[in-house]
Amino acid sequence: MNLQQIETFVHVAETGSFSKAALLLDIAQPALSRQVRALETELRETLLIRTGRGVTLTDAGRRLLEHGHAIMQRVALAKEDLGSQRDEPVGRIVVGLPPSLARRLTLPLIDVFSREMPKAGLAVVEGFSVNMAEWLTSGRMDLALVYTPEPQPQVEVTPVLEERLCLIGPASMGQRASVSFEELSNYPLVMPQRGQIFRKLMEAQATLSQVKLNVVWEVSSVPAILDLVRGGYGYAALTASALSSLEHGDELACIPIESPGIVSTLCMAQSSKKRTTPLIRRTSELLRGLCLEAVGRAPKTL
Repeated sequence: MNLQQIETFVHVAETGSFSKAALLLDIAQPALSRQVRALETELRETLLIRTGRGVTLTDAGRRLLEHGHAIMQRVALAKEDLGSQRDEPVGRIVVGLPPSLARRLTLPLIDVFSREMPKAGLAVVEGFSVNMAEWLTSGRMDLALVYTPEPQPQVEVTPVLEERLCLIGPASMGQRASVSFEELSNYPLVMPQRGQIFRKLMEAQATLSQVKLNVVWEVSSVPAILDLVRGGYGYAALTASALSSLEHGDELACIPIESPGIVSTLCMAQSSKKRTTPLIRRTSELLRGLCLEAVGRAPKTL
């Protein structure tokens, strides 16, 4: 076995397709197939079952994929360790972004990252805060922006900024300066599933204020929630920066929720078990700056 064969196998297994892996690795598909076949021959195991729709893993393939992830992670750590001696950001980093900011931050993050850290690799994953906290502790992710994370000994968090939750609805609603929390019972709401941080904040305050929220639709995608609001299916309780990802954001109004106001804290999070490398440190600094810029350009609350 060699590292190229293992990397090839991991990409084929993760994408479920030789053609997709070939595009990702910029390798001709026949050459990629030969590498996987050579690996199967050496191990005397069938690792992948070829189907008309792609490939599926055998039991042996699933076991090798676990080893492959560990091997690739060790290789990345070795590169980072050697690069850290020169204080140079090298290796590969997996960054998690919340749906309310992912569309706004991904392009500028990749643009600046590729220019300032040409020897490093970047993967961007979108996810809700509760999921990303788990991915950080399991090692699947290196750095994440999360909203109001619950304290965990395995995760280190640093506050970046605070954002107020607002009621987002049609532009005709923009004549109002604010909406009280008690009034929210009169609005049909489109919200993420239970457990997502914005919903947890809203439900916690609803319990304290003895307000019954009228949740008519549950959708696990912030862009989709905004599309539904724009389509007249209900209202959303999100941060103002969430509107910056919407192409026709001027069609909606963003009104602060008051009496009481609900504040969510955006934090930079990383595993407490993982050493802070030059790559993690530089990426964290870059993300912090992009966040402050994105929120500064977000639609102003009315």
